[in-house]
Amino acid sequence: MFDVCVVGSANLDLVVTARRLPGPGETVGGTSYNEHAGGKGLNQVVAAARAGAVCAFVAALGDDDAGSRLARVLADDRIDAESVQRLPRTPTGRAIITVDDSAENTIVVVPGANGAISSTPLPRARVVLAQLEIPIDVVSAALGQGSDAGAITILNPAPAIDVADETLRHCRIVIPNEHERAQLGGLDRLFDLGVELVITTMGGDGVEVISRHGSSTFPPFPVSPIDTTGAGDAFCGAFAAALAAGATRDDAVRFASAAGALATTKHGAVPSLPSRRDIDRLVNG
Repeated sequence: MFDVCVVGSANLDLVVTARRLPGPGETVGGTSYNEHAGGKGLNQVVAAARAGAVCAFVAALGDDDAGSRLARVLADDRIDAESVQRLPRTPTGRAIITVDDSAENTIVVVPGANGAISSTPLPRARVVLAQLEIPIDVVSAALGQGSDAGAITILNPAPAIDVADETLRHCRIVIPNEHERAQLGGLDRLFDLGVELVITTMGGDGVEVISRHGSSTFPPFPVSPIDTTGAGDAFCGAFAAALAAGATRDDAVRFASAAGALATTKHGAVPSLPSRRDIDRLVNG
């Protein structure tokens, strides 16, 4: 049995920087170009693995060079990829990102294989974690399988879209940011559907944890952030890893908060995801 099974997206991010964004029909000169592993699913499974969990990933990649590159990322972090589908004649997902000198950006996402993933038997795991960058019916089926098998099921409802009652009934824990929580229709709805815990990440304001029995707030760890990309994914993956290891709710939140904070101290998503040793060092001060 795995500690954590993540069901979600995998992209190759193509990132261009320019002094300013082009207008319609305009060409501007770029200042740099980089390619990075990305997608919320891949970010979160790498975060969980680096936080100490034995992980499996359920995703879809194209049978192309980009898919092979992302498969190597999984192998490098010792993530089981037996349930990663390789789809012929389908490109691996891409995000084409342009960033200007004031940190404004434009992003075009091409789902590719992410949009063509099919439901599959889920590897057995203590914790099942999913997001919303793949078709919602696949997410719902995976969470249902996890719930039926007795796993702790977690949904990170990102990007913010309408989520049906059927999907939310399979979730024990929901981890949104403030905008995503509002999109879900309120706490009463979530608790009435059987959600046990809502953990709202609030960036520099910390984390709010709410159940039917009350709420508590956890302050952020003091760091000097330089890039917030991937911080939410670091939190989700580390939280899942801590729960799988038997941590209490509060200890898991603190561990995840430290992971999220550390992810802001380096550029990029996957390159910024911290190791368990670094997380423990920040938690223990």
